[in-house]
Amino acid sequence: MNATLACVLVLAAGTYAFRLAGPVLHGRVHLPARVQELLTVGATVLLVALLATGALTEGQGFAGWSRPAGVLLGGILAWRRAPFALVVVGAATATALLRLAGVP
Repeated sequence: MNATLACVLVLAAGTYAFRLAGPVLHGRVHLPARVQELLTVGATVLLVALLATGALTEGQGFAGWSRPAGVLLGGILAWRRAPFALVVVGAATATALLRLAGVP
């Protein structure tokens, strides 16, 4: 067995263990309300940071203005509770049209 396969199997086992821990420990572990609130805020901050990194950077530099504009349009459509397909198509269309117009 090579090292790559071993890494994949270890990560798969860890992922399964995390998924299994939720139902198994559901009634046994009680977190205070403040800890639950902090975990929720922490998860939100991580998702926003991931979104910002993916939307604003490409390689080692700035991605240009068309991608953040498409992400912004997708965010607005999602906030207005548009269907998911419309959010994705709208964001991609806005980005493509801006790039077609010469906006980097």
